[in-house]
Amino acid sequence: MILVISASLNPGSRSRILANNAKALLEAAHQEVAWFDLAQTPLPFCDGASAYGDANVIELGKLIEAADAILIASPIYNYDVNAAIKNAVELTGKKWTGKVVAMMLAAGGAGSYMSAMGLANSLMLDFRCLIVPRFVYATGDAFEGNEVTDENIQTRVEQMVNETIRLAEALR
Repeated sequence: MILVISASLNPGSRSRILANNAKALLEAAHQEVAWFDLAQTPLPFCDGASAYGDANVIELGKLIEAADAILIASPIYNYDVNAAIKNAVELTGKKWTGKVVAMMLAAGGAGSYMSAMGLANSLMLDFRCLIVPRFVYATGDAFEGNEVTDENIQTRVEQMVNETIRLAEALR
């Protein structure tokens, strides 16, 4: 199973458009897909104590444990992935160990293209995740309404999905 996590809390999120696009491609490739949207299923702030027992945290942890791969779709704020996905990782911790992880990022401008590296480094070093090197970075001009209209970005999403499937199957 491949888990798609939409990390944006914004109802009109462009990163959610990327996540939905990837989900559709995974389903078209006959992959079992699970969906977790942090806007629809809120998580408490990680407090190092009682937050770990929250029902939504437990649900996300079970999905991560069961996943062969995880696709993260996050907006970029202040040159980094949003706090919601970092909080989700803090709350679910070791459940990420050994997972194949791919990232799709939506940003306001081209200057934050390296913003995936902080999260990628944390996942690699702390949990020995295998990071798919074909991450997607899209700016606002790649979208029109609720669709990806930039052919290059669409191709990158397809390549990322295919590479994620390949790596997840190789590690089974």
